[in-house]
Amino acid sequence: MSDVIHQSDPIKRARLRWRARRGLLENDLLLTRFLDANETTLTDDEVDAFSKLMEIPDNDLISVMLGGKEPTGDLDIPSIHALVHRLRLA
Repeated sequence: MSDVIHQSDPIKRARLRWRARRGLLENDLLLTRFLDANETTLTDDEVDAFSKLMEIPDNDLISVMLGGKEPTGDLDIPSIHALVHRLRLA
């Protein structure tokens, strides 16, 4: 599913930004910078992967984004790995 339903719905876009707000300032900064640069081009598959990443605890998330850990378990799927790669480049 690579259509852009997310992009045409301002409520979904606002919800994505809200989910990116984290308790750990470093996560907030990295995620906000990523969304500022990439939000308008994210596909719905990427938005889904982003949403799944937002479900993990802050310390695990920062470790994944900085390359100290790789996504595991339910997050060990190609779409998540591709998004993590993009996050690490941001």
